[in-house]
Amino acid sequence: MSSEDRESGAASRRPVEDEVHVVAEDTQKTAKGDEGKKKGSFWKELPILVVVALVLALVIKTFVVQAFYIPSESMENTLLVNDRVLVNKPVYRIRDIERGDVVVFSGVDSWDGEVEIPEPSNPVSGFFHWVGGVFGMVPNEKDYIKRVIGVGGDTVECCDVKGRVTVNGVPLDETSYLYPGDVPSREPFKIKVPEGRLWVMGDHRSVSLDSRSHMGDPGGGTIPVDKVIGRAFVIVWPFSRAKIISIPDTFGQKGLQPIAAAAVGAAPLLGGFALATPLVLWRRRRRSRG
Repeated sequence: MSSEDRESGAASRRPVEDEVHVVAEDTQKTAKGDEGKKKGSFWKELPILVVVALVLALVIKTFVVQAFYIPSESMENTLLVNDRVLVNKPVYRIRDIERGDVVVFSGVDSWDGEVEIPEPSNPVSGFFHWVGGVFGMVPNEKDYIKRVIGVGGDTVECCDVKGRVTVNGVPLDETSYLYPGDVPSREPFKIKVPEGRLWVMGDHRSVSLDSRSHMGDPGGGTIPVDKVIGRAFVIVWPFSRAKIISIPDTFGQKGLQPIAAAAVGAAPLLGGFALATPLVLWRRRRRSRG
């Protein structure tokens, strides 16, 4: 093979090698460009994601479940300071509020706060305070959490000869939730709970500013049912204390139901039987004649 042939062969191979290098460079540039676009699109979409997350959190908070921060000792040892609980908001559309439920309610324009919380100093801190409230990271001084002791129609009294709180004359065994060393109440009281209202008390009775502390207010210390935000049903933080908040067995006693309320509840059923009996007898007579 002549030198001229070698030179022509080398010349014919060079463009292929050059093309390979060009394609590789274009691929690298394209990859870098796509990576830059992805990063740019992420930062552009991030504010939208944050807004959507906040909107969804607000919807869930308003209608379904809301997290609450425990700022005081009034519910110890059931709930400790800095605990976070989840509150079921629609539950009382399905069933009535029951004795023993731990409820969160609004005390706006009625009860004074148990814990003083400074107002945000500027709109920015106010926004972050609101976000913290949505996720249960900061307390709200006008929301309270207590245990329901009496519902509308109940007579709640303290204390009997053994120092116990009674509901409709039935003593409550509160040892499972009452703060160790506390007595059921140092202040004697007796109240018939008006319909549509609740008598509530903290589990740490010696420090709780509950219905007993508001007996001079309208309603005699009771709170309106329509101020109840929902039922606290689980502790979610800290993880070491995560547990379901159940109704103590003492509230399952049959005798707690007031006689008048039981009679009213049974009246429709009794009335139905009273109307149905003559109709059944009339039909039986007609059949026997036929």
